[in-house]
Amino acid sequence: METYQNILVVIDPSTDEQKALKRAIDLASKINLNSASQTKVSAFLSIFDFSYEMTTILSSDERDVMRQSVIKDKELWLESIIDELTPDIDINCQVVWHNRPFEAIIEQVIKQGYDLVIKGTHQHDKFKSVVFTPTDWHVLRKCPCPVLLVKEHEWPSNGNILAAVNVGSDEAEHHSLNVKITEEAKQLAKLIQANVHLVNSFPGTPVNIAIEIPEFNSTAYNDTMLKHHEQAMIAHANQFDISVVNTHVKEGLPETVIEQVADKLDAELVILGTIGRTGISAALIGNTAEHVIDQLNCDVLALKPDGYISPLAD
Repeated sequence: METYQNILVVIDPSTDEQKALKRAIDLASKINLNSASQTKVSAFLSIFDFSYEMTTILSSDERDVMRQSVIKDKELWLESIIDELTPDIDINCQVVWHNRPFEAIIEQVIKQGYDLVIKGTHQHDKFKSVVFTPTDWHVLRKCPCPVLLVKEHEWPSNGNILAAVNVGSDEAEHHSLNVKITEEAKQLAKLIQANVHLVNSFPGTPVNIAIEIPEFNSTAYNDTMLKHHEQAMIAHANQFDISVVNTHVKEGLPETVIEQVADKLDAELVILGTIGRTGISAALIGNTAEHVIDQLNCDVLALKPDGYISPLAD
């Protein structure tokens, strides 16, 4: 697969269990077996300790020596982890001193032209649920390339990839993103020997209409909406030679429907689009992708629309 030739893996400094790195090695190895060119993987760690910045009794040169010592120690730690994994690919190690990890990650993506970021998620032991950090959300919203969030789910052969599309919209941006998501699913499915499924949700009868207009036939409305989305889904699936049996159209919120279908299929990966909304609109409205990701117990690949420009780009 030609899409991912330069992968950045975000290293978790709090653990020796680097699931994102393992996923990257597995993915890159599969790509290299099926491609003439070789995929490059960079293991990236951003570290910062405010106590080193507060050592005012020391000169700036002395503080710099201390920082370099910490960086070197982390480089050795990271190299030892990579050696234990005995990867069959070359992995470049990068450790940087930066107080905002998400900025360090995205700056690397922009400068080095990475085409995929792979990052692990944290599981809360008490609640057995995934806890997303501010870094996760910032990277999802602002990273210009695809972001793969890795959870605990394995990628078995003949598993299922679920592509979340929005076929009910006539907007050009949604249409192009549907195409991008589905093409990505097809390519990855071929690479890891998986089956592609498509899922689409649609809203039910607006509550205010049902209350304010008693004669409004909500059943007929829902049936019409379902038929519209099913027809649009079939047309979309046919474009990519995906069986109608592997399409799922349900009424409900996207985060609910996608989670239900992913659980039913025991999907190993969900692919969806994120518009990268930032600022006040993100705080008030939230991104559908983020609501969905919170609910899933499998890996998630988030794609941006074509032409997306990161707010961190110069």
